[in-house]
Amino acid sequence: MSGDDILQLFAYLMPAVVTGAVAFYFFRLHTRNEDGRRRFLLHKDSQKETLPVRLQAYERMALFLERITINSLVVRVAPQGKGKRDYENLLINQVETEFEHNLSQQIYMSEECWNIIKAAKNATIQIIRSAGMSETDSPDKLREDILNQTMEKQSPSSTALAFVKKEVSELWD
Repeated sequence: MSGDDILQLFAYLMPAVVTGAVAFYFFRLHTRNEDGRRRFLLHKDSQKETLPVRLQAYERMALFLERITINSLVVRVAPQGKGKRDYENLLINQVETEFEHNLSQQIYMSEECWNIIKAAKNATIQIIRSAGMSETDSPDKLREDILNQTMEKQSPSSTALAFVKKEVSELWD
């Protein structure tokens, strides 16, 4: 085979190689597009099914945050004994029980939202404990101290609830 024959062979093969490369490129592009479309349709279908469940989880967490708001907690949970420590433990137990009841809701919300809800719970417990360190002996005086501590500042639950509302509004976007 001479140099002209090899050049002629390349001249015949070049259009086939170019056509094959273009066909491969368009086939790959089409396959990616179809995969993306299928993923979008699956996501859209699953969102129709999971959106009500997610909204219910956010509703439950909003209810949890409302229930552990210091003002509503202290009004709703009355002292059952004469001891300040008993009442402090009762309030903390109430917050922990409410939280444990809603633990499974975390799978339906973002990690950031769940962490903010946990921080609100912990801050609420911290407020109760710090008021319990006062020198008062009666549970009624403890109630008063807890309420006085929260009068000047925003409740941790309110901050978390605002974040939950923001996240729910983003579900519609």
